[in-house]
Amino acid sequence: MLGLYIHVPFCAQKCFYCDFNSYKIKSNEKEDYLINIEREMKLYKKHFKDKCFDTVFFGGGTPSILKPEELEKLVKSMYENFNIKEDAEITIECNPGTINKEKLIAMKKMGINRLSIGLQAVQNHHLKSIGRIHTYEEFEKNYHDAIDVGFKNINIDLMYALPNQKTEEWKETLDKIIGLNPSHISAYSLILEEGTKLYDMYERNEFELQDEDTDIDMYEYTINTLKENGYNQYEISNYSKEGHECKHNIIYWKCDNYLGLGPGASGYIGDVRYSNVESLNEYNERLNNNEKPINEENELSKQDKIEEFIFMGLRMNEGINLDIFKERFEIDFCDLYKNILDKLIDRKLLKIENSNVLLTQKGREISNSVFIEFIN
Repeated sequence: MLGLYIHVPFCAQKCFYCDFNSYKIKSNEKEDYLINIEREMKLYKKHFKDKCFDTVFFGGGTPSILKPEELEKLVKSMYENFNIKEDAEITIECNPGTINKEKLIAMKKMGINRLSIGLQAVQNHHLKSIGRIHTYEEFEKNYHDAIDVGFKNINIDLMYALPNQKTEEWKETLDKIIGLNPSHISAYSLILEEGTKLYDMYERNEFELQDEDTDIDMYEYTINTLKENGYNQYEISNYSKEGHECKHNIIYWKCDNYLGLGPGASGYIGDVRYSNVESLNEYNERLNNNEKPINEENELSKQDKIEEFIFMGLRMNEGINLDIFKERFEIDFCDLYKNILDKLIDRKLLKIENSNVLLTQKGREISNSVFIEFIN
């Protein structure tokens, strides 16, 4: 599998919890960005001329903030420079308040076939408290418009353990979204990142974080409730109706190759992981000089690749397939990690089923602690 990620760094307003590479939108910056993202595509065109992309993901930022004609220019550039499979999964991230029926119709005509809509909560006071620009009512209208236009594959992003969020409010959020019957739901626990507005508010004691037990209770409730309603948990934070797993994200979790384009984007080609410069000015300057805007490149050693394969693979509910591990790395997983494996199985954090090593539910709740055991 081969994926293409295109980063659109513009937002109407930066959310208080967001540490992604994004900036408040300016019209002149959009124009330069569209010129230079095409230049970046051209620099990779020759390398990928004999390859086909299975998935495309327009992420951000807020890609849906682009006008239909701007988005059309971006998509046209993509098709002119790369081979995209006819049945490719093509996702765009959308924020309520930046889409309407006209734009959704245009997206569908361009070949976009999957939407990922950022909602986070159904209570407007929570949306306001984390810096979202929309109301729940705006989201619901956008969602119904997307269904009317013919989008059948829609993910809704949700967030729990928000500042001052009650357990009953999280249950209300889940119930309302399940009632809309989307094909996919992503549900993440809030993580405070340094440098974000929410982190600064926390440092000023403007709110308290949820305690660990409440966080775990919300997570367990999420898993059980979504399962009861036909959503299969296939990754730590992702749930889908049958056949609607996000193929693009699975490329990441299975450590397959993907090309990342745009300021701050990262990619993994061959054995090399790289990341682009984050500054839009520097990104534009590099491409004006016909240079790839790469900030950092790292060629992975065999041990690097083994460790990535483990902690990315364990994120998925199917876990790590022992036969695939042996075929890829020419070594037996159970021999290599016998002591760690025995310890984690004894603590009921890991289990082995049908030649797969996978996290137990208890292991998922403290997954980072499990991953660390395998590093070095």
